Amino acid sequence: MLEARDLAVGYGRQAIGTGLGLRVGPGDILCLLGPNGCGKTTLFRTLLGLLPALSGHILLDGKPMSRQSRTEIARRIAYVPQAHAPPFPFEALDIVLMGRTARLGAFAQPGAADRAAARDAMERLGIGDLAHRDYSRLSGGQRQLVLIARALAQETPLIVMDEPTASLDFGNQAHVLAQIDALARSASAEGRGVILSTHDPDQAFALNARALLMHDGRMRADGPARDVLTDAVLSEVYGIPVSVETTGSGRRVCLPSLARPTAPPKESFASGGDI
Repeated sequence: MLEARDLAVGYGRQAIGTGLGLRVGPGDILCLLGPNGCGKTTLFRTLLGLLPALSGHILLDGKPMSRQSRTEIARRIAYVPQAHAPPFPFEALDIVLMGRTARLGAFAQPGAADRAAARDAMERLGIGDLAHRDYSRLSGGQRQLVLIARALAQETPLIVMDEPTASLDFGNQAHVLAQIDALARSASAEGRGVILSTHDPDQAFALNARALLMHDGRMRADGPARDVLTDAVLSEVYGIPVSVETTGSGRRVCLPSLARPTAPPKESFASGGDI
């Protein structure tokens, strides 16, 4: 559904990432990882069509994204932001209904079918009881599930998520990851492709995902997380000793050293955050 070939991303003439490539199809989960400042956010914005690629190609359903309208893109890719603060106290159902915008004509109002799709998306995520609650007064985990429901109501084959578990407590992180897994692993034809960014390699292991690890604006590793997220690679990229171990249940986890590194990872201070 989405393919990037030899992509260079950045702002103006300044390249932040080069030589990037990926492919996501139905049922795939791709976890994008890397230190702050490595180019993850810039790559995301380019894949969403919000920034033009400096070079290379992005194909959406086999067609160049640059030749597709915003409506065409919105019918194929849904976006779940890391945080969302509406300017008005919308009900949660209203937020989910916004996902139907790409399927409405100019000046059209959501109809019965749109409301049914929004309610169905909320029920699938177990948040149907939040429909008439003030979205701005929901917990962080509840708001994140509402945003995922909005993406579901958009009825796209691909969903892009920017750190969907950021700032969530342990229980809500697990709940959101379970929903992501269910979206992609659906046994029906509805299985979606999912791209998510995360700072936690453990999430790539938990989702049995394909991992794309970025470092200094380039791809450092690309493949099944269990194969490419190794002690040596993670230690090199993050600048601290990391041990990948297997629990008694067979799950892999990353254990970073708590010893103070001899030198801080340079990305941590290069830009003050993701680029």
